[in-house]
Amino acid sequence: MKIRMFPLFTCLFALALCIQSVQAQYARFVESGVIEFEKRVNMYAKIKDRIGESSFMQQAYEQYQRTQPQFKAFKYNLAFSGTQTRFWPQDSQAATSGGFFGNDPSIDMGNIIAADLLAQQGISQKSIYEETYLITDSLRRIQWRFTNESREIAGYECRRANALVLDSIYVVAFYTDQIPVSGGPESFTGLPGMILGIALPYEHVTYFATKVDDRPVSAKELAAPTKGKVVNYRELREQLESSLKNWGDYAQSIVKAMLL
Repeated sequence: MKIRMFPLFTCLFALALCIQSVQAQYARFVESGVIEFEKRVNMYAKIKDRIGESSFMQQAYEQYQRTQPQFKAFKYNLAFSGTQTRFWPQDSQAATSGGFFGNDPSIDMGNIIAADLLAQQGISQKSIYEETYLITDSLRRIQWRFTNESREIAGYECRRANALVLDSIYVVAFYTDQIPVSGGPESFTGLPGMILGIALPYEHVTYFATKVDDRPVSAKELAAPTKGKVVNYRELREQLESSLKNWGDYAQSIVKAMLL
């Protein structure tokens, strides 16, 4: 009796499907750990937006270009476990510098942000000049729009989603469902997985994960900040707009940075 043989490629295809099915079945999901983020600010673009047509400021800007790099980088950590997250600057982070433009608080304020994703509550410590605020409020509800675009970040396949926050700030986020925690850097949450990348194109700022340390997280790493004048976001906006009312358009960039 003659035995029919399947073509070799058919067998290999079937084997590949079986391997893929097994891998999907036993895919490992990370539920606790610490993510390292790098925040990058395009200083040239940010300053250019700020100075407008001022000839004096143009000279200061040109001097800045001659002496300072285009991008300023800041390192942050994001600890997560279950429904708890905490975002904070690394201990080794250098103070903002760069002369006249380097002290702009909208560039970086070293925020510390703890979030309870189940209760949808957050506590944020933010500093502006000599004042430190402790903001206790509900987490921002963001209407994300999903796309088909994806990219790899820190070894994880991430899907893109877009949103508009504070009525005018366009946000691009990349999240992975391999970390089933609906958190992210700063106050960005609400996606079906951990956000490993954030871009604010018109603010000239990005946050991208550089490393994910899959490990148990201590209570200290998740502890909420406690220092500062207690306010909610409505009270914070009112106080900032009142104290900066004579600062013109520049005040708006500071207010937006504090409310993000």
